[in-house]
Amino acid sequence: MELFSMEGWYILLRWLHLLAGITWIGMLYYFNFVQTPFFGTDLGGQARGAMIRGLVPNALWWFRWGAMFTFLSGWLIVLTKWGHEGVPLSSAYMTLILTGGLLGTLMWANVWFVIWPAQQVVIASAEKVAGGGQALPEAAARGARAGLASRTNTLFSIPMLFFMGAASHLPSLYSVDANVGAYWIVVLVLVALVELNALRGAPNTATTKPLATVSGTIHAGLGLWLVIFVVASILL
Repeated sequence: MELFSMEGWYILLRWLHLLAGITWIGMLYYFNFVQTPFFGTDLGGQARGAMIRGLVPNALWWFRWGAMFTFLSGWLIVLTKWGHEGVPLSSAYMTLILTGGLLGTLMWANVWFVIWPAQQVVIASAEKVAGGGQALPEAAARGARAGLASRTNTLFSIPMLFFMGAASHLPSLYSVDANVGAYWIVVLVLVALVELNALRGAPNTATTKPLATVSGTIHAGLGLWLVIFVVASILL
């Protein structure tokens, strides 16, 4: 294999995509499976302010830039497949990889435009309190919104990872008489409803309460995966 060839380009993109994706999703799972539950304990409550000022900014740096490089390398792979190899957007590979890509793109957008801006307010508030001032009044609400968006990303990651893998390893999910248009209408509606719940849903309501726990978030992610899988099995 020559590094400066199309084969070399693909392996470099996939390598970068995997490295960045492991970093991003690893930090996502750390925040949701480890840090947030710890903050809910007595010891975690005592350490919360110091951790938000000391540990969280560094963790968020790796989190958001892992998301950015995963996003960019993933779309470069798709564009290369489509533009250079001429793989049709309605093909089995493209339909399945773009299902994962849709979820991954929403996750990236949540990181950069919801979670990171909100966490900047939370960190600034913790700095003020540590300096003897008052907490920023909007910090609690922004932190809750960031938490909901982060748990939604955890939910999305479960079907996202499946369909990314299915594009290369489960082409039988797609048949020759696939109804791709109907499939995308159903998937887009389902995913939009989950995303709107993250952006507009009030904490501890019927649609957001399942995301208040680790087990609830995992079950919700498995539920979304199952629904999309059944839709794909019927329409593709």
